[in-house]
Amino acid sequence: MRSIVSAVFTSGLVAKGVTASWIFPEARNFIYVVPDGYGQASQTMARDYVSLLRNGENAGAPVSIQLAADKMVIGNVRTQASDNLITDSAAAATAFGCGVKTYNNAIAVDDDGSPVGSILEAAKLKGFKTGLVVTSTINHATPACYAAHVEDRNSYAKIAEHEIGYSHPLGPVVDILMGGGRCYFKPQSDPTSCRDDDADLFGFAKKKGFRVIQDRAGFDALNKGTTKAGDLPYIGLFNDDQMMYEIDRSRQPEQEPSLLEMVETALNSLDRATKWSLKGYFLMIEASRIDHAGHANDPAAHLHETIMYNDVMGYVQEWIDRHPDTLMLSAADHECGGLTLNGYNPVPLKDVSMSIEHVERLWGAYNGTDRRAYFTETILPGFGLGGLSEAEIGALLENDNIAGDLTGLLSAKAGVNWSTGGHTASDVALYGYGNGWRGGNLKSNMAGNHDNTELPTYIEGVLKVKLSDATRELQRHGTGWVGKREVTGPDHIHSH
Repeated sequence: MRSIVSAVFTSGLVAKGVTASWIFPEARNFIYVVPDGYGQASQTMARDYVSLLRNGENAGAPVSIQLAADKMVIGNVRTQASDNLITDSAAAATAFGCGVKTYNNAIAVDDDGSPVGSILEAAKLKGFKTGLVVTSTINHATPACYAAHVEDRNSYAKIAEHEIGYSHPLGPVVDILMGGGRCYFKPQSDPTSCRDDDADLFGFAKKKGFRVIQDRAGFDALNKGTTKAGDLPYIGLFNDDQMMYEIDRSRQPEQEPSLLEMVETALNSLDRATKWSLKGYFLMIEASRIDHAGHANDPAAHLHETIMYNDVMGYVQEWIDRHPDTLMLSAADHECGGLTLNGYNPVPLKDVSMSIEHVERLWGAYNGTDRRAYFTETILPGFGLGGLSEAEIGALLENDNIAGDLTGLLSAKAGVNWSTGGHTASDVALYGYGNGWRGGNLKSNMAGNHDNTELPTYIEGVLKVKLSDATRELQRHGTGWVGKREVTGPDHIHSH
């Protein structure tokens, strides 16, 4: 059952419940930012790295600055699932997106498999515009929980159908979708499709009035959302798989937009679409690949994804200062990697120019005649490990565990330690921002420790929408449309 925090309303402003008494500031717009897999050590490493690069790189005499998120801390959040102390992204997003505790792998369904409404769906029912902007596939667990309902997160094809409205009982509920996962929206007749049926979701989207964008040029044509080209609705998917790690993308910006660029475009489009409306918008942003780098124990990729998250947080803060009828909350779904920083110095990470994912891609694609030379002259320097001895290089090649060995060496070089390749049960930080009195109310209301199910109930009060209305409307259509648990199928990127 959903954790009910706001049970009694007085004049639409004051809510009293079993765990909180909130005075809701009125706002037309709400932005929720998810740094997937991010923990407090992630922020510390990013802060120390940026501080050191700006202040002489002397770890023996550090000068610390604050990154954007550091200035917006208001509390922390408990994250456990209904069936495990360690949550996965699906159960966590069902909690902070729908207000319901559920089992790991569940996408916006309760423990019994019944659909539960998300804050995005509740907002859409009341006339708000909506958006999902991520760097994972758009049908990955976190975005899925806002606009899809399946019993198992591995039902990627069904999630894509729901997100675009193809088999969602409410039809299209998201006005902007941006991220990766392009292949799930193409029929099986397309050689790049990931589907095993003939559903043409891009074709369906066009019939529903969506602009369909599949590359950087198409994104650039949106003109940052500031002109008619950026009118709603649109779907922009820029990779068949996950979008590129920022450390890789930044060296090939012509390939894909950054998370910051997508956020800027989405906010401009949503603002233009709601300028003359009494209702505003709800936007969920996910810095998805912090988590993937944590699973890979890749310190440089994790670092640059965290820096990008801070860049987005800084941009959102500035946006809210210009649009004071907007509020923002941000919290991770869980920590990933068990990152610890004992005896460390992140400065060596500045020499890294590629993620371990890109290393594996290059190494797997190499078909030349001198693998050792390619490894020594391209792979190792690119991953910040130039200068290894001939004996060390020989041992790495003989062991043939490139990803594990190289991430281990790089982590050791920077003094970065990982306790796991999975998630942990640690609480996560809660950030928030509002301008003026709205920001004061937000901080007063949300200071302290919260269960993750409490977060959408706060957004309910601010936007004056009801999760229960969305749940009631979904359940009115039964459960036959809900994606069922799959016995076989592609597993998601990690065990949690």
